[in-house]
Amino acid sequence: MVVITPTGSRVLDLVKAFIRSASFGDLAGVLTDPEKLGGLQLRDSDGFPPFFPRFLQRLTPAETSPPHYTCENGFQLDLSLPLIRNALGLSLVLLALISGGCRSRSADQDPVDASKPEVLTTFTVLADLARNVAGDRLTVRSIVKPGSEIHGYQPTPSDVQRASSADLIVENGFGLELWARKFTSSAGNIPTLTLSEGMEPLLIEEDAYAGKPNPHAWMSPQRTMAYVDQLQRAFTELDPDGADQFASNALAYKKELKRLDQELRSALEAIPPERRVLVSCEGAFSYLASDYGLEEAYLWPVNAESQVTPRRMARLIDTVRDRKIPTIFCESTVSDKVQRQVASEAGARFGGTFYVDSLSTADGPAPTLLKLQRHNVALLIQGLSAGAPVGN
Repeated sequence: MVVITPTGSRVLDLVKAFIRSASFGDLAGVLTDPEKLGGLQLRDSDGFPPFFPRFLQRLTPAETSPPHYTCENGFQLDLSLPLIRNALGLSLVLLALISGGCRSRSADQDPVDASKPEVLTTFTVLADLARNVAGDRLTVRSIVKPGSEIHGYQPTPSDVQRASSADLIVENGFGLELWARKFTSSAGNIPTLTLSEGMEPLLIEEDAYAGKPNPHAWMSPQRTMAYVDQLQRAFTELDPDGADQFASNALAYKKELKRLDQELRSALEAIPPERRVLVSCEGAFSYLASDYGLEEAYLWPVNAESQVTPRRMARLIDTVRDRKIPTIFCESTVSDKVQRQVASEAGARFGGTFYVDSLSTADGPAPTLLKLQRHNVALLIQGLSAGAPVGN
């Protein structure tokens, strides 16, 4: 069996790489390079790991009968067919498999259970919230995988296919998912829950997004409680028999959020007033800063507007230098190269990676929203506390 798992939106790059391959020898070179594969993983029913040599041997002409490879839904790939005994043919078959023949699988996703209603969230943070409210009564899956950028995400055909079979789509709103409306219309008439609906947003104050809502409301534990209430109501409508369980789960999780709120408030009080400036790549901490009395400085307001101009960079360097901010940070879904340059030129240190728009993988520092918040605040306190020296 071939299990094909795209971990990014580089399907077309993969196919172009196949088409450019003039021979199976070149094609083997593409298949053994994970970077060229764009994260694609191949595994057969014998349990060979990704990019295993025996699979590559089977791609070349051989005297023995070529094997059949079967997708999870029963689609068979027979390497003896003339169509796929060349690089172009194989690229077309793989494109068909990726776009519809095989359903992607990821360790962060709930297993599909046809007996349960399926909830599809736009990104991993919302999936974590949804699972805490749903418990074991619903299947919860995320469109965007851990580590992927949410603002400018480009849904794949397999994303649309998954959405078309969902019972509910959950999005953040506030302009975060710029692609969501077109995506949901392509998926069909699927009910959609917008978690920020009815919430008063904080507004972005500068650049091209000035006056628009800052979408990162989940970075405030207090506001996240409103998300939980929305999920409880929607899940109760979706599965009325689970109403009591949803109510119990929501109450328990809101107690966790209240505990987190008190924990963060107490911890952040340790930062001296003159150092209470949170410097990141994206202006994603406005809600957290507002809750806990911090100032915010950044390279760009949202990742959808992440072009680094000389003016933006110079302004941030001046702020860090003038305020004697000892440590600055960047988020996991964008490159930290420019922010490291800012730190160097301003005489500060680069303090590490925040998680905001995506959870980490299960073995990372931020596999849940609660752990994400604690990870970020621990980094912040370490970088801005009274004992943290200024300078590289």
